[in-house]
Amino acid sequence: MPRIIPIRDLKDTAAISQMCGESKEPVYITKNGYGDMVIMSMKAYEEKMWLLDVYAKLAEAEDEVRGGKMVDARTALKELRAKHGL
Repeated sequence: MPRIIPIRDLKDTAAISQMCGESKEPVYITKNGYGDMVIMSMKAYEEKMWLLDVYAKLAEAEDEVRGGKMVDARTALKELRAKHGL
């Protein structure tokens, strides 16, 4: 379930940091009852960015397959792992 807090609660930075660290989900910040910002832990952010990179690579590979280009999956996987230190 998403966590939604008003912007005035950002004054307690330690509590916000703890809240972000306890969840992989972002914390939504509202201003005057409307969505204004989203914050998350660095770990959650890095995981999201990694997933976006994987999705982009998969989309690129699918385009190459549709275009008739041969794709060497093992080489592509090695490159992804090397890029992300896996």
